[in-house]
Amino acid sequence: MKSKNKIFKIVEIVLMCVCLFLGGFFLGKSSFPLFFSSKINEKETLHTKVDLSIFWQVWDIIRQKYKDADKLDDQKMIYGSVSGLVDSLGDPYSEFMTPDLSKRFLEDIKGTFEGIGAEIGINKNNKLTIIAPLEGTPAQRSGLKSGDEIIQIDNKITTDMTLEEAVSLIRGEKGTRVKLIILRADNSKEQEINVTRDTIKVPVVSVSILNDDIAHIRLFNFTENSPQEFGEISQKVLQSSAKRILLDLRGNPGGYLDAAVDIAGWFLDTGDVVVIEDQGKLGQKKYFANGRSVFKNWPMVILIDSGSASASEILAGALRDNLKTKLIGVNSFGKGSVQEMVNLDKGASLKITVANWLTPTGISISKAGLKPDIEVETGSSDTIEKQDLQLEKAINILKSY
Repeated sequence: MKSKNKIFKIVEIVLMCVCLFLGGFFLGKSSFPLFFSSKINEKETLHTKVDLSIFWQVWDIIRQKYKDADKLDDQKMIYGSVSGLVDSLGDPYSEFMTPDLSKRFLEDIKGTFEGIGAEIGINKNNKLTIIAPLEGTPAQRSGLKSGDEIIQIDNKITTDMTLEEAVSLIRGEKGTRVKLIILRADNSKEQEINVTRDTIKVPVVSVSILNDDIAHIRLFNFTENSPQEFGEISQKVLQSSAKRILLDLRGNPGGYLDAAVDIAGWFLDTGDVVVIEDQGKLGQKKYFANGRSVFKNWPMVILIDSGSASASEILAGALRDNLKTKLIGVNSFGKGSVQEMVNLDKGASLKITVANWLTPTGISISKAGLKPDIEVETGSSDTIEKQDLQLEKAINILKSY
């Protein structure tokens, strides 16, 4: 999850450009400068124990024997070495970003970029997967769905491909096309989907009044501006005829941790726990609502699906644990880790997993995601085009409150 101070939130990337989604990135507030300064002595001790000679042996062999040694870029080799170091963690959410990639990432989180508009991540089977296509984007219009596994991007197989590589291949200039070979959960046959890239503006939140008294609030992402925009929407709800809330987090890949905590304050009392970060040997850190609790006593249900990840899972978990709010839909994505962004020399950066997060009652969702209280499948695509079964169920339940 991304923090405003260090720059979150699934990723995710809007996929596809963002990929990801998009989420998924889920960045917390950075404490790295302090962390590293407190570890200087330990780091120096470690360096005296680690034999780095093999690194320089390989470096020299490459320089002496590689057939195109005269064309090698030393800086690129260093970046490749650092990438390999981070990849050795075996964590798909930790990654080293070169200056160019860091610049692109900063542009993405501002909310506008060129791509196909989908969040991507790594699923439980270690497959490159669409977390959620963003509303009104080429990814959504082309028929891509949450849970689609990406087998191939243009002519490149995605096996062992990093999120960074996938984003680079999927993104591109407006008007160009990218070919994706995908495998859908309900179909064992691979499908080819061609998507024409466009300028993507990441949506944040919308509201509509259903049945005269139900505020259907759709929260698409947790961006830096989400708290402000959610506040504006909330004022509209308060001035409307609405007396109940249907909070729709389907297809929301996440974003800034700060944004999720802030928005939770519209529903929770000041001091209520929103999320717990389990930092391993460093202990646990709790994030508390600092809120208005305006909607605390309003009848409410929450819609989730497999595209609900990261910050959206945090908000849904916080409201269920604190208010007993019912979750309706299918299991969420299950991104239960926290990343921080660390700025490095020459514009490079490191996104690294520093903790797992838990719901206020201590539940981890890393493996299974949030399980809905009332499970409602979307049904076939043909049916869904005519009828939103999950939305209908949520409305009917709200009517009974």
